[in-house]
Amino acid sequence: MVGGCTAHNGAGNLAFIDNKMNDLAYIDVLRHKLLDSVKKLSMENTFIFQQDNDPKHTTIVTKTWLLYQAPRRLEPPPQSPDLNPMENLWMHLDTEVTKKNVTSKENLKKIFKKFGTPLTQKLQRN
Repeated sequence: MVGGCTAHNGAGNLAFIDNKMNDLAYIDVLRHKLLDSVKKLSMENTFIFQQDNDPKHTTIVTKTWLLYQAPRRLEPPPQSPDLNPMENLWMHLDTEVTKKNVTSKENLKKIFKKFGTPLTQKLQRN
């Protein structure tokens, strides 16, 4: 599993997840990748956090963590992937990955890193 974020001024850090994802693992990814990405994109006090309605995103533990770490949030309606800009990035990455001969997790990481930056730049122009 791969997680990531994007903003109007670039892409955040990718999170490569090896274990089963639950609410506590999700919070761990947010703690390490989201907060680092917010700093990387110089958006410490201005970002509005958006996620989908995956069950691990809506537990009381996750909501409590987000209350303090990402107080400005955009809550999308259920079943609305068209309102989530990250879905467009995943679609483009998936297209590029299927063109390559992926033989290992390390190979997949390289492909994601190689195509991630140009794709986020392309999405910013559209």
